[in-house]
Amino acid sequence: MNSILKKLFFVAILFATIFPSCNSLKETEGPYFGNGFHNGWADQTSIVLWTRLTQTPEGNVDGTPFIEISSKEHKALDKEGNAEKIHSAQIPEGLTLNDMLGACPGKAGEVKLVYYPLTNSENKIETEWIAVDNNKNFTKQWKLENLSPNTKYVVEMEARMDSKSRVSDKIEGAFRTPPTAENEDEIEFCVVTCHDYIRKDAPGGHKIYTAMMDIFPDFYVHTGDIEYYDKPLPYAMTEEMMYFKWDRLFALPLQRNFWSQVTTYFMKDDHDALKNDAWPGMKYGPVTWERGLEIFDKEQFPSHDKFYKTIRWGKDLQIWITEGRNYRSHNDMEDGPGKSIYGPEQKAWLYKTLKESDATFKVVINANPILGPDRKNKRDNYANEGFQTEGDEIREFLNQFDDVYLCNGDRHWQYVTHPEGTNLWEFSTGAGSDVHAGGWSQEDVRPQHRFLRVKGGFLRGHVSRENGTPKLTFQHIDVDGNVVHEENFMK
Repeated sequence: MNSILKKLFFVAILFATIFPSCNSLKETEGPYFGNGFHNGWADQTSIVLWTRLTQTPEGNVDGTPFIEISSKEHKALDKEGNAEKIHSAQIPEGLTLNDMLGACPGKAGEVKLVYYPLTNSENKIETEWIAVDNNKNFTKQWKLENLSPNTKYVVEMEARMDSKSRVSDKIEGAFRTPPTAENEDEIEFCVVTCHDYIRKDAPGGHKIYTAMMDIFPDFYVHTGDIEYYDKPLPYAMTEEMMYFKWDRLFALPLQRNFWSQVTTYFMKDDHDALKNDAWPGMKYGPVTWERGLEIFDKEQFPSHDKFYKTIRWGKDLQIWITEGRNYRSHNDMEDGPGKSIYGPEQKAWLYKTLKESDATFKVVINANPILGPDRKNKRDNYANEGFQTEGDEIREFLNQFDDVYLCNGDRHWQYVTHPEGTNLWEFSTGAGSDVHAGGWSQEDVRPQHRFLRVKGGFLRGHVSRENGTPKLTFQHIDVDGNVVHEENFMK
């Protein structure tokens, strides 16, 4: 889509967001779209949409704060796994989760979806009214198929209590399908990591969403740690508290408005799967590893048959979304050829599809680093000694290419790593806010660092052509939208 059309579309959607339709006047008893909607897994002809119905149109910004408990008490409650004790230790007596700061409780009801190409509003597809799933946190998903490539689609959703009720809320938004491999259009994308509600830096969420909306990227990737179950206020050691944390995060206006307008790929990492450095077999309070994955993969985010995918974004760009939790070995397993993060099937898929791709630039996006460097005490990723055998194998494989670039989340600092004498490049996005940054010393600049900044922000990618020559630009951007570093690659 050309830049003028993108800007016109943004103005139209912003107008709809600020001045909602008459059906969206908050004078009913709900249900509402307090969590908006978001999308996932887009390719040229399909996408998955997700929404949730709520009791209130916004999160409860005047709610009661949680009781802060000590690290020692947290560990004891986690070990015992008693849900009642976990709640009573953090929620004041006589109150429920619905009374707490940020709460956006769910509500039963029905939803209807309408979508159509921006430039062809007569070609509308309208679904039947259908009830949200009360057993899945009042959510509903649709997989849309037979879409047209390189097309901006408008999305309209309506809510009501039941067939005897009038429409109680209406929201609008959009997504874009990727162009085909023959297309030479410019592509803008953003990559982020490490958010949570208590470390936001603006009343409406994270400031980076204002900066990214100014860019209005063609797509966006969240590499995981979208929320932190195992951080306080509250420590979400029960399913109910896990839902609560998603509900209040999704109600933040900056995130909610951005996600409803931009094609998005959501990944997960340890903190939003279960807890720090999570691996198969672990529990958090009474919540099992399997249940933690189910909440993320099947309920709170757009679902997919697998949790990795490669998508072509035109002639010059192909991206790989990898999965770093579902298929991994135990972190404390002795390192060796059988220890894996990707798992055998995903790794074979990655190798095969990279070799087959004829895209000018290949961008592999991981939840965790492959190059690092990382801290000596960590054992959770390919940059650590705990997974060195497979890490070395992957680095050796990737080094045969001169057109593969790695992006990663998880680390709370921004960096560019390029070991001398190799074809390997890795771009770490950095945490979503300055208050969330840390874990590395600004003075600890290693020989492989091309750039190091222990602050928050995001990563911007831009694929273009200069006099017919393809160009890939990566920019590290701070929380206010200022460029703090840039790398350019020509082919």
